[in-house]
Amino acid sequence: MRHPFEYAVLRVVPRVERGECLNAGVLLYCRPLEHLGARVHLDPDRLAALDPAADPVAITRVLDAVVALCDGSTAGARYAGPAGAEDRGRRFRRLTAPRRTIVQPGPVHTGLTTDPEADLTRLLETLVLPPRPTPA
Repeated sequence: MRHPFEYAVLRVVPRVERGECLNAGVLLYCRPLEHLGARVHLDPDRLAALDPAADPVAITRVLDAVVALCDGSTAGARYAGPAGAEDRGRRFRRLTAPRRTIVQPGPVHTGLTTDPEADLTRLLETLVLPPRPTPA
């Protein structure tokens, strides 16, 4: 049986005034299967191309905090305080709320899934990771 899910891309905008962004992660929420997950990947070379002064270590820390918050781990609770104890739906809404910071969520999209973890991996590969070279 396929279940509806929502997802959003996490974007890194190192210089908000320029509006240039780099996809660095994906959030996925599936209410019927009680699943909230995030996968992240920050490409330091692509980040440096947008802003050589950007701090990849600090940005990676923020992205890792998002993953921890989605996983509901104790690390997530440490990063998020009371927000880490909220139900999955509220955490997803909090993470996808518009903001003007270096790490920003993109628009929320929908789909159908039988395996949210597999779809999270597929979305990361499709929307975030650099394209793989096609064999000749």
